[in-house]
Amino acid sequence: MKNTVGFIGWRGIVGSVLLQRMIEERNFSKINAVFFSTSQIGTVCPNISDVCTHNLRDAYNLKELQKMDIIVSCQGTEYTNTVYYKLRNTGWLGYWIDASSSLRMNDDAIIVLDPINYKYIEQSIQNGTKTFVGGNCTVSLMLMALGGLFCNNMVEYITFSTYQAASGAGSKHMIELLQQMGYLYNSVYHDLKNSKISILDIEKRISNISKNSEFPKQQFLAPLAGNILPWIDSLMPNMQTKEEWKVQSEANKILNCNSIIPMDGTCVRVSTFRCHSQSFIIKLKKHLSYFNIVDCIQQHNSWVNIIPNDFDSTINLLTPNAITGTLNIAVGRIRKLLSIGQKFLSVFTVGDQLLWGAAEPIRRMLMILNKK
Repeated sequence: MKNTVGFIGWRGIVGSVLLQRMIEERNFSKINAVFFSTSQIGTVCPNISDVCTHNLRDAYNLKELQKMDIIVSCQGTEYTNTVYYKLRNTGWLGYWIDASSSLRMNDDAIIVLDPINYKYIEQSIQNGTKTFVGGNCTVSLMLMALGGLFCNNMVEYITFSTYQAASGAGSKHMIELLQQMGYLYNSVYHDLKNSKISILDIEKRISNISKNSEFPKQQFLAPLAGNILPWIDSLMPNMQTKEEWKVQSEANKILNCNSIIPMDGTCVRVSTFRCHSQSFIIKLKKHLSYFNIVDCIQQHNSWVNIIPNDFDSTINLLTPNAITGTLNIAVGRIRKLLSIGQKFLSVFTVGDQLLWGAAEPIRRMLMILNKK
């Protein structure tokens, strides 16, 4: 008998990628899918072959939600905070899988990334855990890239700098980045054709235009095109942003560590559309040869691609442009920082945050529960 699975927030950027991946993997044939909506109740459900034969149901109707064996929510923290606890208080004992950050650090919730913590997930299911949550995008991508080092207990601490795409903030932010780029180009289009105008004059014009009050920045609150924003999320009491705080907190919860692995750094928004890149300085617990390090990282999971440390490979393969839309995790610029010490390692990674950083762990968790 198939599980009845309710989907909420499937129109959003993460939910859309989730549905796409489920179609690609033919997952819908293994479940009875029911689609909910917060705003278009009663309208036609998504056109997924013969999967959906009903109209959209009310995502706030607790009686309808109670009928689900599993609920997958990509609707966001506001929806989860409004509905989740009310639903649990009705006595509903189904499985809740959430893509938002709302429940991640709850004691009764497991952050899921099965290539890293499958055994922990299995143990939690056996122990009666009913709530499973996707992790922060940068955390999941870091663990996928460096899983070999973490799972072999080789990491003493990590410092990081992230370079996070506009899509990490949502679809409206992606659109605004495009608008900003178009605004700048259209403003200097004729100047670019005039060989008598200096590129420095054009650059000055662009800088002034981006500071104009009419420049589109309702989402980012600042220009991102031609710029970077070294601030993501809210300020924490320890002077980190919340995005930076999540790295150590969530990574250690996923790893189910006996002792905390320290991790700290700076999270930066950059003007790419998709994929998060990260630069790591890692202190290893012991000296390892370069070849042992590469082998350890490569052998951990089949999605890691080691990129040779040369110019052509790096600019063509270790980039968001090369990784976008794939499950590949590019790991390159691997080198020992000998000027600091034998135990220090530098690594640069790129991964699609809409896949391994968001939708894919949710999809895989659904399939794990469905087998149960």
